[in-house]
Amino acid sequence: MDGLPLLRPDEQVFEAMVNGWRSLQLARNLSPGYVGDQERTVRAFARHADAMPWQWTPQHVDEWSADLRAVRGCVRSTLRNYQGAVRQFCDFLTNPAYGWTDECLRHFGTHPVQVVYEWNAAAHADEAEGEPERRAFTRPELEAFFDHADEEVLRVRGKGRKGWLPAFRDAPLFKAAYAYGLRRNETRMLDLTDFGRNPQGREFGEYGTLLVRYGKAKKGSPPKRRSVLTVWHWTPHTIEEWISEVRPGMQHSTGRTLWLSERGPRVGVQRLDSRFAAYRDAAGLIRAYVQSRQHLPYASSRSSRWLLPGRQPGQPMNPVNLQAHLREIGVPPQRGRTSAIRQLVLQAPAPVIAKALGYHDKTATRLVTEAGGTWSRYAPGDHRR
Repeated sequence: MDGLPLLRPDEQVFEAMVNGWRSLQLARNLSPGYVGDQERTVRAFARHADAMPWQWTPQHVDEWSADLRAVRGCVRSTLRNYQGAVRQFCDFLTNPAYGWTDECLRHFGTHPVQVVYEWNAAAHADEAEGEPERRAFTRPELEAFFDHADEEVLRVRGKGRKGWLPAFRDAPLFKAAYAYGLRRNETRMLDLTDFGRNPQGREFGEYGTLLVRYGKAKKGSPPKRRSVLTVWHWTPHTIEEWISEVRPGMQHSTGRTLWLSERGPRVGVQRLDSRFAAYRDAAGLIRAYVQSRQHLPYASSRSSRWLLPGRQPGQPMNPVNLQAHLREIGVPPQRGRTSAIRQLVLQAPAPVIAKALGYHDKTATRLVTEAGGTWSRYAPGDHRR
């Protein structure tokens, strides 16, 4: 009722301002997540200033910005985004179309003003605002990262832990993100149906192209779509191995999601961040440790324990490099591997092959059927007695 006084005018008017600004942003087709971030920023500024919007001054912005940079250590882009949220909120309050100036004059005898100007806000002077210490992986670092991801699968499975399927998922997931140049959300939102053939790249089979449906969107627009061509010869095998041999053993495998979670139908962004950080740190520590141990045998020495030693001391050859060498001498790795497995399943029961190679029972049974084997009625279990 317009004629009645407000019980708590400060709080009620501020909440009405925030709600109106939220409605304006949603009307502009901005995502709810972005709108929520903007609202939290404005509320944080109000708490720091210990004042309501009609009491804000440029000095409040100066003190808040100094605290964000000097005390909380915010990077340049984060500070600029925070200041931009406060500027947009003040633009909304000072717009005559929404009547907040008259409303504040009626209740408080003053009105909001713009407090974020060009002279007290961070400027967007450069497109690349990343810190100089942040850089891309070098090729040896990339190989060490992928090697550690592969070794993590063997380590977890060797301990008999049930988490080896998610560990196996991480390795092809990160390799696919690198192979196609994908962002985090673009990677996690992939489905089985996003792969297709490329008429100009028949050697890649069903994995010649990838349709990215959740690209980074502009404000107020849906996610961008783009198609990415497969360029690495090891990519189809990596994806096919995950889809046909490992993914069927995970929960929610009946859906079309490519990268399944341990408990849900799709892996989350936070999970990707934590696994990437863990692998990156572990690979860096292992690499630094090996390089610091000068007495360890180098890969090229005869004392190396690996049949196919790699470039790094004490490490086997990277699977990608091995595939490249096999192709150079005329051995197709994927077809050769498939032929070897089909020959193997003709000589032993499917459950035995599944246990020996770490395959799912359904995958091993399918391979037996494709090879024309006769072990389909073999009962699984311990047959040593």
